[in-house]
Amino acid sequence: MPIGFAPEDMMKLDGIVKNRRRIKQGDLLFSEGDPFTSLYAIRTGFFKTSVSSEDGREQVTGFQMAGEIVGLDGIVNDRHNCNAVALEDADVCIMPFSNVEELSREFPALQRHVHKIMSREIVRENTVMMLLGNMRAEERLAAFLLNLVQRLHARGFSKSEVMLRMTREEIGSYLGMKLETVSRTFSKFGDEGIIEVKQRYVRIIQPDALKKIFNPQVC
Repeated sequence: MPIGFAPEDMMKLDGIVKNRRRIKQGDLLFSEGDPFTSLYAIRTGFFKTSVSSEDGREQVTGFQMAGEIVGLDGIVNDRHNCNAVALEDADVCIMPFSNVEELSREFPALQRHVHKIMSREIVRENTVMMLLGNMRAEERLAAFLLNLVQRLHARGFSKSEVMLRMTREEIGSYLGMKLETVSRTFSKFGDEGIIEVKQRYVRIIQPDALKKIFNPQVC
């Protein structure tokens, strides 16, 4: 949330949060087609968003972590167009969107912040489209790992270590790669000494090497 608010303004901002909700691992926060009423600020835990194809297959569209907001997909048509599933036990703050809109009109700083959140989601979706359209498997996985640790580091976590909350299959769905390709690419990075992998634990040993894979022009 934006900084610099007066105490009384912060009280109004806190008033947006009607209640908190505990989501167990594997449970849905909302489903595709559900009416859109609220945004959800993730306090703890990890989520994945996904859509179902016509043949029933799941297509992962994103991963969200503590400190991020989920539910923006519902603003366009007043209905959610994806499923949000907890990848581990999680806590979210429920913010009714009508309250967010009302307070945004009163506080320009909050309105700008909401716009930044929406813009960030657009940029993230464009990045995924670029990954799926033009990049080799090694480039896709390198970009994914770099983005993940960058987001975690911005929230006070290590910039070189991460415990993956998602499965290799979910990573493959998100990046447009087969499970075998994901596993093979992880192994390749490990054999080359770029990362260390122990089941879901990943330590980035050579971040510059990952950056060079993602962008060959990086020195």
